[in-house]
Amino acid sequence: MNWSDQVKQLLDDLGWERGNIKLYIQALTHTSYAHERGHSRANNERLEFLGDAVLELIVSDYLYFTYPRMSEGKMTKLRADLVCEASLARVAFSLNLGQYLRLGKGERVGGGSSRPSLLADAVEALIGALYLDQGIETARKLVLELYEPILIDLKEGILRRDYKTLLQEYSQAGFSITPAYNIIGESGPDHEKEFEAVVLLSEKVVGRGKGRSKKEAEQEAAKQAWNKLTP
Repeated sequence: MNWSDQVKQLLDDLGWERGNIKLYIQALTHTSYAHERGHSRANNERLEFLGDAVLELIVSDYLYFTYPRMSEGKMTKLRADLVCEASLARVAFSLNLGQYLRLGKGERVGGGSSRPSLLADAVEALIGALYLDQGIETARKLVLELYEPILIDLKEGILRRDYKTLLQEYSQAGFSITPAYNIIGESGPDHEKEFEAVVLLSEKVVGRGKGRSKKEAEQEAAKQAWNKLTP
């Protein structure tokens, strides 16, 4: 299957109608690939710019009408969490988007297909392409479908940057390794315990964290590892 057919397969898997396929091809073309072939403008940067604005509008609209009593300050904070790199990367990993990106040789060898910042940009570019191809109402519907797992977390009051999930998806995509966690210490009286955890990749410690529960300590360790490993 050639690359164009793979993009068509991605759209079919997403349930997106195929209109102007060239828009989606451009959305999945990184600058490194375009520059290698002397087509510096045939990349996804402009679509990323547009998609960023479209996503912010869709999320703002969703929050405004779904939570009519929510303050402006709270909506602003939640919107920032929903459109941040971590949330976009979570969407990208769920789509296995890295395998559909056209990257330059150096970028691909350097692990670009699993780099969260690059994947987040590609999601925004896809949204920009979708908006141009299908219009704002269709884009709204399909983007909210992409975000459904994150929006469920929001409704249940547990919207967080789930660093354990992000780290696992990143390490499996980039290194075919599943992170392992160890609780290495605990202190304090029973009613105020503090736990310390480490997270390991291939038996190497890549993050440490403390928390009032083992899960909280592991999340903190995963957060440290995520911030260290992802540029």
